[in-house]
Formats: sequence, structure tokens, C-alpha cells
Amino acid sequence: MKGNMNQMMKQVKKMQEQMMKAQEELGNKTVEGTAGGGVVTATVNGHKKLVNIEIKPEAVDPDDVEMLQDLILAAVNDAMTQADEMASQDLGKFTGGMNIPGLF
Repeated sequence: MKGNMNQMMKQVKKMQEQMMKAQEELGNKTVEGTAGGGVVTATVNGHKKLVNIEIKPEAVDPDDVEMLQDLILAAVNDAMTQADEMASQDLGKFTGGMNIPGLF
């Protein structure tokens, strides 16, 4: 019985190490969200940090700043959604599809 418990603890520890590595690797992966047919592109890493934003000149209209703000929000939100999906896929293999609070 004790041998089984030790083996199980080793497996749990290995899984935890693999999950931590996968979480670290998410910081190196990026996804892009776009809006306005690509005039605004937001790049977010797997830790949901905005790492780059590109705005094409045609998106900038001094008389319609609100539209540019909306495009930026839409692109960032699109990228964040994709980052969530990437994290779910990368970490889901460790959780077997269970939603563990605070994991992502």
C-alpha cells in the first residue's frame, strides 16, 4: 500500500512540474486579435499581457477618435479571448477538462 502511495505522489509531482512548465511556456506564445478588417492588431501573450499593438494610418481619423478607441478595444478583447483558448488547450491536457479555479 505504501509503495502505491509513493508512486502516486511521484506522478502528482511530475504532473505539477509539467503544468508549471506549460504555464511558463504560455508567456512565450502569442496570439493576435484584429478589428476593422485588420487596421488594428493587438498581440497578447499566453499570460494575457498586451505585448504589441499596431494601428494602420487609415484607422486614424482625428474627427472620429471614438471609432479608433472601439477598434482598439475590439482587437484587444479578440486577442484576450484567443489567449484564454490557448491556455485552455495547453493546460487542459493536465486537468482533463476540469475547470480548476485560478489556473487560467
